[in-house]
Order: sequence, then structure tokens, then C-alpha cells
Amino acid sequence: MNATQAPQPCPKSTVMFVGIGAIGLPMAERIARAGHTVLGVDPSPRRREAAAELGVPARADLTGIEEADTVLVMVATPEQLHQAVSAPGAALDSMRPGAVLAVMSTVGPGPVREAARRAEEVGVRLVDVPVTGGVAGARRGALTLFASGDPAALADCSDVLSAMGTVRDCGAEVGRGQSYKVVNQLLCSVHIVAAAEALALAEKLDLDPAEVLEAVGGGAGASWMLGDRGPRMLPEAAEEVTSTIGIFVKDSTLVTDTADAVGFSAPLARAARAAYEQAAATGLLDRDDSQVIQVYRD
Repeated sequence: MNATQAPQPCPKSTVMFVGIGAIGLPMAERIARAGHTVLGVDPSPRRREAAAELGVPARADLTGIEEADTVLVMVATPEQLHQAVSAPGAALDSMRPGAVLAVMSTVGPGPVREAARRAEEVGVRLVDVPVTGGVAGARRGALTLFASGDPAALADCSDVLSAMGTVRDCGAEVGRGQSYKVVNQLLCSVHIVAAAEALALAEKLDLDPAEVLEAVGGGAGASWMLGDRGPRMLPEAAEEVTSTIGIFVKDSTLVTDTADAVGFSAPLARAARAAYEQAAATGLLDRDDSQVIQVYRD
């Protein structure tokens, strides 16, 4: 480029976003706001209606996926990932060769590596990009994205990924992003339960938990989870479901299973997992994860 030429804008992408739930929809909206063409996919009519209200058209199936430059998958479990990506009639059956498939779900290294092997067979470039930051981070475009995989493929979808937050390079091997996310979820799982235990103790000490939260929230014992989940743990708080107890049953189990696979004991992760499982057993599976505090109240 000579000195008189203006920098050329990066070409915009056609993106299909599979899984426009509580966190997926604001992620898709941020991509659309960055100027990319976004089509959401979700079986839930309610979620599709919510997407349309935010200017993100959505459908129930993968029709048109062959036109997408990038397909992003944000589902909850390894089984859902298989159904969305590798099963007969799923994404890899129709994506065009050379397109990028970004797995943004938290499913562990094994399932994403299995999907990568299937993607390679059909010429699709799969990258491993789980995210953290919750619904609040997704709404602000402030997620952290743990990206691993072929550097060229990641470069080709970098504008799409950076619309959602900060991309962290976790290496060229698919699965490393998932490993980073496992470490992250150990911390998240433990910090939510620690916040619940602390505020429940404050109640048992006849302290106002709101006053305690304000007092300790800026001190050495604070955490991001205490600041984000703590207000929703207060007795009179209105409950907004941004991530469920069920999600943390899954994620804490993923952490302990991964630890078992490498011979690591992870006692704090196991204690947190027990708290989520107890909450689920008492009927809180679909409640916001902040409600793990009920385990301590009960």
C-alpha cells in the first residue's frame, strides 16, 4: 500500500451462530453490531423471538449453513455438541470446505478433539474457543476467549471473535482452549460456593448480608464471583437466571473428571461439586447458580 492509500476495512463475514441462549444471544448481537451478517439457530421459539427483537434473525435449523464463512457453536453439553456438529445432518454435513467452525462451548478437550477429527475429514477448519465472563461480559463484549487451533483459521475469524471480547492465544493444538477453560471453571465453581458459604455465615451471625457484602466486596477476600453473584444471593434479591445450578453441576463434574484423568486430587473442586449436586437434588437444578446458597441456609 502506498502512502496515499487509505487502509482498507476488513471484509465482513457471514456468520451462523448455533445456540442463542442466555449467553449466546448477546454474543451474536455483539457480532452483528460489529457489522457482520449473523443468522441465529435455536430450536426454542422463545429464543428465536428474543433474537429477532434484538435484530438477529434466527431459524430452527441449519438451512443456509453452506453460505457461512464462520459457524459458531454455543451449546451446553458434549452430547449437544455432537448433535449440532458431527451427527448425521449436522453442521459438518453441509458446511463448505475451508469454512471455520468455532466451538465456544465448555465441553472438555476430548469432545472438541473428536469433532476436529471429523471436521478435518470434510475440509472444515475447526478451532477451539470456549469463553468466560458470563452474560454480563457477553452483553458488554467483554468476554475472555480461550482460543486454540490452526493459527491461520483463527486469523480468518479474528474480527468475529474480537467482537465478543479479548482473545487469548492458548496454542495451536485443538483442546488447549478447553484445558484453559477447565482451570477457569475450577476457580468459578469454587468462588461461587465460597461466596454462598460466606454470606450464609453472615446470616447465621445475625449480620445483614447486604452490609457484609458491601464491606468485604472491596477487600482482600473479594472475588469477581462475589461481586457478580453475591447481590443475587441476598434474601430479598430478585432472581435473574444467567447460569443455572445445572450448568455448574456439569462444569464442576468436568473439572473433577479432567483432574481424575491426570491423577490430580482437586479437593476444593470436589467440595464445590458436592454443593451443586446437593442443590440440584433439592429441586434447584434450573435456578440461577447463585442459589447454591440455599444449601447453606437449609
